[in-house]
Amino acid sequence: MYIVGVRTLNGIATAAIAVVGCAVLGAVTALPATLRLLGPWVDRGRIQRLPHAHTESGSRFWAAVVDRVTRRPLVAAIAVTALLAALAYPALSLRMSKPSDLALTSQSDPALKTLAAVRRAFPSAGETAVIAVEAPAATRQLLRHQLERLSKLAVEEAVSNKPIDPIRTASTGSGSAAALLLPLGGNGANKSSRHAVDALRQRLIPATVGRIPGVETAVTGATAEDLDFTRQIRQALPYVIAFVLALAFALLLVAFRSIVVPLKAIALNLLSVGASYGVLALVFQHHWAEPILGFHANGTIVSWLPLFLFVVLFGLSMDYHVFILSRVREAVDSGEQTDTAVRRSIASTAGVVTAAAVVMVCVFALFGTLSSLELKQAGVGLAAAVLIDATLIRGALLPATMKLLGHWNWYLPRQLHWLPRLAHEQSQSPHDLKPSLEISR
Repeated sequence: MYIVGVRTLNGIATAAIAVVGCAVLGAVTALPATLRLLGPWVDRGRIQRLPHAHTESGSRFWAAVVDRVTRRPLVAAIAVTALLAALAYPALSLRMSKPSDLALTSQSDPALKTLAAVRRAFPSAGETAVIAVEAPAATRQLLRHQLERLSKLAVEEAVSNKPIDPIRTASTGSGSAAALLLPLGGNGANKSSRHAVDALRQRLIPATVGRIPGVETAVTGATAEDLDFTRQIRQALPYVIAFVLALAFALLLVAFRSIVVPLKAIALNLLSVGASYGVLALVFQHHWAEPILGFHANGTIVSWLPLFLFVVLFGLSMDYHVFILSRVREAVDSGEQTDTAVRRSIASTAGVVTAAAVVMVCVFALFGTLSSLELKQAGVGLAAAVLIDATLIRGALLPATMKLLGHWNWYLPRQLHWLPRLAHEQSQSPHDLKPSLEISR
């Protein structure tokens, strides 16, 4: 997120890094110390009949699912990929902008209905574009004339509404400055308002104030800020995606000493993220979900959300992937066949992964009930992606592709054999640990 260069995203990135750092620090210090102090008391208060995550025998449900998937891996892979591609297809029409205040709650909300009525009666009370100008002192009269001409053209071309505030002028050390406030058409967050700002920047200002020698102009305001912010996000997004994919590939390449595992992990995660983008477009760029989630669709997604979701969801998806593939690699290194290792590993990790996924889906889904459209969209996108990743990706597509590739999953070109070998410790049973415990005593 630092790549974008936006302070808001910098703050989110710093906070997220701090949270993960504190969690890791607590997991390797405070947690084992607390468990050591509690000893057998850690199981006190346990409810015997309450279902819990089984890691010894594994999940029967997910074991049965993996068995069916690995019997016909090609059919399963094609079917799940087609489903995810269908979900991701609406993302091709994803449009980004800031949300309107009319989109915060249900369109039947009395306060927002009154606000909409006021805006229809008084269009000049909407968002304004502020044209800030600095010019040499000798051109003060010409500057005022061109600003008056600009305001007249803006009204004639329906870029601005009447009435227009008087031009504000001031003297500066190097010349004179002026500000012109133009009430924009639309509500400030729709297509007409954005087109109005573009018309001012690209046609009207160059044709009027821009002709003054030595002049400097800028168009600001809430709508202009939205346009600039969205464009900055769009320009930075390819670099963010390239950086995340390259980093993920390098880490997985070293961790599993395979060129196939990181490529496949990246492909599966991109499918998961793409499907979540498609769900966002289906829900928030159309009107069918308005009465369910209580919002008013303006046909767009919050501009910062796609980049934010990509970074967060790729991290969460990679968490699941590394957790499961580590178990698979342990089993393969101990001599098991890949398909057997996949079945046992997914079954043994299913309880923990499913429990974590349920917690995250429920927490993220709560954001979908809030009035803020930004948080509502973030909650729906995160919940959908985690649900897709924990079910379709982990339960079907991952074992199907592992079965199809077989020993090719662990292919590493000879040119990369110099990579460091990270040992994957084999899981041990209590019987395996007993001799070492007796020696330590």
